[in-house]
Amino acid sequence: MSAADLLAVLLDGYLELDYTEPDDPHRDHLIFSKGHASPLYYAVLKAAGAITDEELLTFRRFGRRLEGHPTPKIPPTDVATGSLGQGLPIGVGVALAGKRLDRLPYRVWVLCGDSEMAEGSIWEAFQHAAWEGLDNLTAIVDVNRLGQTRETMLGWDMDGYAERVRAFGWHAIVINGHDLGEIDSAYAEAVRTTGSPTVVLARTMKGRGVKAVENQPGKHGKPLDDPEEAIAELGGERDLRVSVAKPDATGQPHQFRVGDDGKLPSWSLGEEVATRMAYGETLAALGSLRGDVVALDGEVSNSTYSELFAEKHPDRYFEMFIAEQQLIAAAVGLQVRHWVPFASTFAAFFTRAYDFIRMAAISRAKLCLCGSHAGVSIGEDGPSQMALEDLAAMRAVYGSTVLHPSDANQTARLVAQMADREGICYLRTLRGKTPVRTPPEEEVPIGGSRTVRGSDDDDVTIVACGVTVEEAEKAADALEARGVRVRVIDCYSIKPIDADALARAARETGAIVTVEDHWPEGGLGDAVLSALADQDAQARVRKLAVSGMPGSGKPAELMHAAGIDADAIEEAVRSVVAVAHAAS
Repeated sequence: MSAADLLAVLLDGYLELDYTEPDDPHRDHLIFSKGHASPLYYAVLKAAGAITDEELLTFRRFGRRLEGHPTPKIPPTDVATGSLGQGLPIGVGVALAGKRLDRLPYRVWVLCGDSEMAEGSIWEAFQHAAWEGLDNLTAIVDVNRLGQTRETMLGWDMDGYAERVRAFGWHAIVINGHDLGEIDSAYAEAVRTTGSPTVVLARTMKGRGVKAVENQPGKHGKPLDDPEEAIAELGGERDLRVSVAKPDATGQPHQFRVGDDGKLPSWSLGEEVATRMAYGETLAALGSLRGDVVALDGEVSNSTYSELFAEKHPDRYFEMFIAEQQLIAAAVGLQVRHWVPFASTFAAFFTRAYDFIRMAAISRAKLCLCGSHAGVSIGEDGPSQMALEDLAAMRAVYGSTVLHPSDANQTARLVAQMADREGICYLRTLRGKTPVRTPPEEEVPIGGSRTVRGSDDDDVTIVACGVTVEEAEKAADALEARGVRVRVIDCYSIKPIDADALARAARETGAIVTVEDHWPEGGLGDAVLSALADQDAQARVRKLAVSGMPGSGKPAELMHAAGIDADAIEEAVRSVVAVAHAAS
């Protein structure tokens, strides 16, 4: 109710969106960062003729499109909102697509609430949008003073808001959010402004128009005691229709030229190559093969090696700096316009943006994420840089794909497949070099695994991934010298996992040892146990993982201390085999 006037003017004179053509690349984008204002958003859709009265009355009912917070189930909704502080950063991504990729003049309008101005991600968005000069982006802040439980930090201190956003480089306009003339003038000024984004700071009243709730605390999200009286107070039932302006269809989205002679890189068996380097080289090559691939990084591109893409395709590279929430949000915004974003940073730092990844899954967004420097094997930098929970976190994301290649050729094959895969794809890469074991011509399908060694008479199976595959091979050599026959499975695809290969190993060997450079909870070991639980196969399973808080040291020292090196694997296998023999 506080933002109804703001949206009425926008809809009736400034928004250019043909609601019958939600996929039109020329259209403007309207994002409700304050997703809890969904009744207003749905009222806009009804006024524009995108939905009927009958559907409007299905609000928040089971199985219907009009959920409690907007989602892309109902076009032209670009993204899911409702976790505050996300709409404006995503709007930055859509505006970037318009400026630098599509090169079309559509505008991005984002309705924000004043409560979410306390979120750090909002200020990451303010900073980045100004740095990029996104004059095709307008934020409308509904300053109604009241949050869910109390007054916001600034209340109606409009000068305080204006000083803050101007300090970030935005053009700020302060208005009475219920004066239609002021709103109209502000939007016209925003459209005229060039060189910087605009924020319209609108002083409003929560519950505007109904005396029982207007400017009253403690009314957030609660039904009216007398809805009929409120409807009468607002002017009675009406069938308001607005003819929304259609966008200018001049021009088509820009397309980037690609060569027809490009190919993915490959490496010879035995070469020592870091999978993070293989990621960078493959991404750069993929950019030469596909004009829709773009890359973003959190100012660690010389470590993730996304800098190789930046050097080769500077027009499709986005530096997001040390702002991981804006990094993911921008990627979500870019994929709204059907670009294929690869976003990279240290794996540990994706945790800062985890809520954005979670919400991206609700948006049914297509994201390719690469986290480097994972596990204790990174060495001297210490635990703040060691991702040890990333596999668990990414496995928990709805519809996600989680990959952890052990060598460069696996990495190249998997990166190429990520570009065509729906949903959230996560690739974990290593800091140190690993030997290339996978032949360049060998298929590496997502959902598969690679049997590094094995026979029909194996006594035990070691399931490893990433850096622990080499340790598993060392342990297998030592064990076979003692007469223990060992199968080693390189489980490079953790979700989806190769359940058939694991079930076969369980039936044929009866004992499995998993080993991973990750905490015990939620990683490879738990993925293996989950897979076996759904199969008609039983085996004794022993999990090896990092159980104590690591410190600094050399990779070999840290892996030994964590109990995930060849010595630990050998000991665990001998213990499992001894128990199995005793049981038989």
